Amino acid sequence: MAELSDHQLDRYARHIVLRDIGGAGQSRIVDSHVLLIGAGGIGSPAIQYLAAAGVGTISVVDDDAISLSNLQRQVLYSETQIGEAKVEAAAAAVKRLNPDVIFHAIQRRIDRATTSDFLDGVDVVIDGSDNFATRLTVNDLCLSAHVPLVSAAIGQFHGQIGTFTGWQEDAPCYRCFVGDAHDPGDCDDCATQGVLGAMCGLMGSFAAMEAIRVLTGFGDSQIGKLHIFDGMTPSMRSIKLPKDPACSSCGSLSS
Repeated sequence: MAELSDHQLDRYARHIVLRDIGGAGQSRIVDSHVLLIGAGGIGSPAIQYLAAAGVGTISVVDDDAISLSNLQRQVLYSETQIGEAKVEAAAAAVKRLNPDVIFHAIQRRIDRATTSDFLDGVDVVIDGSDNFATRLTVNDLCLSAHVPLVSAAIGQFHGQIGTFTGWQEDAPCYRCFVGDAHDPGDCDDCATQGVLGAMCGLMGSFAAMEAIRVLTGFGDSQIGKLHIFDGMTPSMRSIKLPKDPACSSCGSLSS
């Protein structure tokens, strides 16, 4: 475990004084590697809070470029960066926020050809992608590599988030939750249905918090729980998801 420098002790003092994180927990954060799938509405705030928290290595996978319509919710970027690759703009933002963070910009898509060694050295994955095909592929990669998955999603005025470790006994995976879901064609849900920008901020920050929970172990375990936020009310409810014994991804797995 890394020994924190005087600079780090000062920078992360508000974490260190938290009894449930402390110096040991902050050292684990500094030693950790978080991989984010997507640098959009959920990824943007998550990246900022992970970098500010001192996560030692942040990798971000995204093949998209910044467009004007992104800026209503993707607060990591500005109009001067329109046309730039999101991962490159994110790398510059992280360098500005916390130069001690190692950042890997991966300009590509996750697909069925991606193998589980892609997650070598990764401690937790945050999935903020916008389609079921990617989400289910990421789920299967995390299962194979035994890497905890924090999955967050938004739509209009609603958001949801869950933490999945389906290789463990009695713990569901993401496919246990959605089944063999399919995307309804090639339409962009945000473009056709809209999304409240601030909801992305809530869910992205929530995802960063849950990743830090996985890394440090603070509070109650949220594995297998789904938190659903309704921005119209507003209200939040949490449900415990069962493991599906017939799940095609984790049904035959055990710890």
